[in-house]
Amino acid sequence: MSSKLEQKEAHQTNGVVLPVMAVPVDSLASPDRQQLVEFLEPDQEGVEVVVLESRANAKGVREEDALLENGSQSTESDDTSTDQGPVPASPLKETSFSIGLQVLFPFLLAGFGTVAAGMVLDIVQHWDVFRYVTEVFILVPALLGLKGNLEMTLASRLSTAANIGHMDTPKELWRMIMGNMALIQVQATVVGFLASIAAVIFGWIPDGHFSIGHAILLCASSVATAFIASLVLGMIMIGVIIGSRKIGINPDNVATPIAASLGDLITLALLSGISWGLYIELEDKPYVNPLVCAFFIALLPLWIIIAKRNPVTREVLYSGWEPVIIAMAISSVGGLILDKTVSDPNFAGMAVFTPVINGVGGNLVAVQASRISTYLHMSGMPGESSEKAPRKCPSPCNTFFSSDVNSRSVRVLFLLVVPGHLVFLYTISSMQGGHTTLTLIFIVFYMTAALLQVLILLYIADWMVHWMWGRGLDPDNFSIPYLTALGDLLGTGLLALSFHILWLIGDRDTDVGD
Repeated sequence: MSSKLEQKEAHQTNGVVLPVMAVPVDSLASPDRQQLVEFLEPDQEGVEVVVLESRANAKGVREEDALLENGSQSTESDDTSTDQGPVPASPLKETSFSIGLQVLFPFLLAGFGTVAAGMVLDIVQHWDVFRYVTEVFILVPALLGLKGNLEMTLASRLSTAANIGHMDTPKELWRMIMGNMALIQVQATVVGFLASIAAVIFGWIPDGHFSIGHAILLCASSVATAFIASLVLGMIMIGVIIGSRKIGINPDNVATPIAASLGDLITLALLSGISWGLYIELEDKPYVNPLVCAFFIALLPLWIIIAKRNPVTREVLYSGWEPVIIAMAISSVGGLILDKTVSDPNFAGMAVFTPVINGVGGNLVAVQASRISTYLHMSGMPGESSEKAPRKCPSPCNTFFSSDVNSRSVRVLFLLVVPGHLVFLYTISSMQGGHTTLTLIFIVFYMTAALLQVLILLYIADWMVHWMWGRGLDPDNFSIPYLTALGDLLGTGLLALSFHILWLIGDRDTDVGD
């Protein structure tokens, strides 16, 4: 089978039997290896010469490519996979220690960001704009939720693109940056406008009082805050993902926590500053608020045109609105719980802890969802049948105790909850934030709520990402908005329940709601 010409079985063309001869690829000169030469005319006899590449040679090429690809991963451990089938891209082979080491610093940074956001909210709630235009409080959960709806989704989408090699060349990188930045500006402007409408409606229904000046102020503040925050955070995310790939760190482990760490603080600071500035101009220059609102809305067609030029962002532009809007509605329910609870003097101490418990849960589940999505993208496209994407609902044992890399990362992320929250609680206490003394019974109830929240979120993430993948939906675009919104709802609800139980069993006075 090596150096001879093989006489193959004849085949028939136009009623004439022609011999077919195959020449081994090794016997040809290099320029001729890729050519297929046929000496065959439609109505006359000829000889068909076919260049056949041996199966062993093709396998050798595939094995060489795989070795080169695996050798380029600097974070590879000795825990190698037994699957030897060819795949489009080789996943990063990480140990539990390497996952935890990469996630730890961004996780702590994200937690301190949520602590800072809680402290900022505790200060600005006494400003005139928050006292006299109380609907601004309704904007807070919706706009803070943008970090899960837009920035974390952007980070997950770009992390996947980087891991599967779609950002390796400068042309591909620039195209991904332009398309995704334009896309989040469209989404931020629309969601900010819808959030202001919701705030006006929710503020008008209980009191029956409507002020056109306050309504325009809410619209201008919401749209401007969403636009500027998304622009700043989007640029930071792009830098983090590019830098992570260059130094050999998996972007999935660091991008989404950093987006979350800066998202709450930047968004809340912008909302406070912009709404305060526009409120000052409301009396003397009432035309400023409509101009600000009109300016950002007028930019929408430009961002839409840029986003439509990229095939990836074009799909999200048409189909990515449902999770963003539904997630905003879910976050608003959590905001309603917060509003009703904090308004009770007995539970005033809950305010400073709410951004922390919601932020930590959202950060951890976003990391896991981004990792699972990247893992699935390496096996094909959404909707394709794959053994990596089971159709049925996973059992809790498979989610938390199996030997695959996603279950390993679940255990690592879950183990970060208690030490992380202890650090954040100590930080709040040392800064004398809030109205709650950290007693042992309070810490026990708080940790129980936090662990239950993350446990539920990680299990839902395992099911939701695979479920969306099996139905042809890209989890990078659809799963994280739902998961972070559920994190807000679960965190706020469980924390309110914990404070209520503490009040009932007698842990009150200086400990709760002093």
